[in-house]
Amino acid sequence: MLNQIKMENTQVQPSTSPKRNTAYKLRVGTIMSAKQNLEGEKLKNIQIADKMIVRVNVIANVTDKYIQEGEKKFGSITLDDGTGQIKAKAFGDDVESFFSELNQGDTTMVLGLLRSWNNELYISPEIIKKKDPSFLLVRKLEAESEEVKVQDKVQMTVLKDKILSMIKEAEKDGGIDTEKISRELKENPDVVNQEIKKFLEEGIAYEPRPGKVRYLG
Repeated sequence: MLNQIKMENTQVQPSTSPKRNTAYKLRVGTIMSAKQNLEGEKLKNIQIADKMIVRVNVIANVTDKYIQEGEKKFGSITLDDGTGQIKAKAFGDDVESFFSELNQGDTTMVLGLLRSWNNELYISPEIIKKKDPSFLLVRKLEAESEEVKVQDKVQMTVLKDKILSMIKEAEKDGGIDTEKISRELKENPDVVNQEIKKFLEEGIAYEPRPGKVRYLG
């Protein structure tokens, strides 16, 4: 059975070739709800936490297929993974290359660049492969694991900001005890001390004595 619709070019590129952006494995709902960064009217990337994303790897079911014949050949498929819908669009000779073997109901992996036209976010495909429907569950688990990592990172950033604010605020009192920071924030002392250690290493704060920290700036 022909599972591969289009294969990635495996030819070794010269060392002077620009490095490709990472294709992030994401669910459609995450892509559609992400912040869109624009350059004029052109989409620059989408932003998820601290990641600036231009290429995605999506596994979803094909719920609709449209082909426009004629001089300006155009095709699109609508992808749905249960969290949302997004279209993959192709033009010219790429229409048949990408979409000819796909039908409504197929499960497919689409890897490509994010684009936007008339305020519609879509994928310009580079690779499309048919997949077994079980891959939808695999991707769901992969995405959930990645989302947990992102949430943890966001929470650590928030905690870091809170600790630094307390250190700055306490400068008028000659500093603050690390135990007080842990107690007032109701956080694990080891986690708080680890973040304070980073401030000390970065020269943002200093310890006039063990257990007490002051803001250095």
